[in-house]
Amino acid sequence: MGKGDKRTKRGKIFKSSYGNTRPQGVKAKPATGKAGKAKAVKKT
Repeated sequence: MGKGDKRTKRGKIFKSSYGNTRPQGVKAKPATGKAGKAKAVKKT
């Protein structure tokens, strides 16, 4: 597990590739799950 392993984040950085372990877009994860989204919809 290191630079030669393309399944790890370090390996993807070394190979300049993207995937599940190294997503290309930087998206902030929501603090709440589906329940929080449902509450937001009800308030409108």
